[in-house]
Amino acid sequence: MFGNKDIPVYLFTGFLESGKTTCIQEVIEEGNFSDGAKTLFILCEEGEHEIDDQLLMANRISRVVIEEEEDLTEDACKELQGKYKPDRIVIEYNGMWNMETLYREILPENWFIVQTFTTVNALTYEMYSNNMKPLLTAHFQLSDLVIFNRCSDSLNKPAARRSVKAINRRAQVLFESEDGTVENNIAEELPYDIDAPVIKLEDDDFGLWYLDISEHPEKYAEKTICFKGQVYRNLTFPKDAFVPSRQAMTCCEDDIAKIGFMCHYPDAPDLATNSWVFVTVKVKVQKSRKHDEEYPVLYAEKVEPADPPAEELVYFG
Repeated sequence: MFGNKDIPVYLFTGFLESGKTTCIQEVIEEGNFSDGAKTLFILCEEGEHEIDDQLLMANRISRVVIEEEEDLTEDACKELQGKYKPDRIVIEYNGMWNMETLYREILPENWFIVQTFTTVNALTYEMYSNNMKPLLTAHFQLSDLVIFNRCSDSLNKPAARRSVKAINRRAQVLFESEDGTVENNIAEELPYDIDAPVIKLEDDDFGLWYLDISEHPEKYAEKTICFKGQVYRNLTFPKDAFVPSRQAMTCCEDDIAKIGFMCHYPDAPDLATNSWVFVTVKVKVQKSRKHDEEYPVLYAEKVEPADPPAEELVYFG
């Protein structure tokens, strides 16, 4: 029955004037929707730029504008599906509307998001980051690709990239300069010597190391690392394991979580939960059974009592 047909959804998010419409237009012009299939384009925010009607018609794209958040409901989506009978859907979502509501309550069960793009205007990024960080974080958290556009030399690209990776390690991050040049390999200047016989992390280095080893575990394979962490254990862990963890603030004071990696140590059951330790570990890289990716696992060579760091929270900026 048609109503049960699975329909792929391409979601574009970002604040007003962040370049969402331009991004969608480029996707269309590159021929991604030129296969003859019918596309329903749901536009939830009209900015200065508008996609030409002729371009939409040439690619069998029907545009529907929904201006009010309360008008975008599951029933409304089903009505649009019945009217336009699309093979796929593109949604340009209003950056001020709730992302979780869209995912959990609005999209019909047979609408599945295959890719989420988030555009960020580099000229206004700092303002939104300072004043609307929870909303910006929600965009990063669910995105597959984050594009910083209109980038100038004044943008701290490594810091901007970290702000995304701290929220969503799997998101790809691109930087588009004002001249159209695109960068995706932003070199991160590490505050420690990764080629040293023993990599010694200062307390303030933990956040950057955590992101770097998460993204590039192969760089740390068989490396010996020393750092300070807080003992974390729970009933799901192997008997000989704990996590030398730190508490990280990824969004705001209400969004604090423990981060770290599983560490195998024969005397782990004797470690007091939440006590501070200084560990010397060897890094092994293992393959995930659920995901086709590698991840780091630590093997402790030495665990010693330690004093808490001067600043217990980890930041990624």
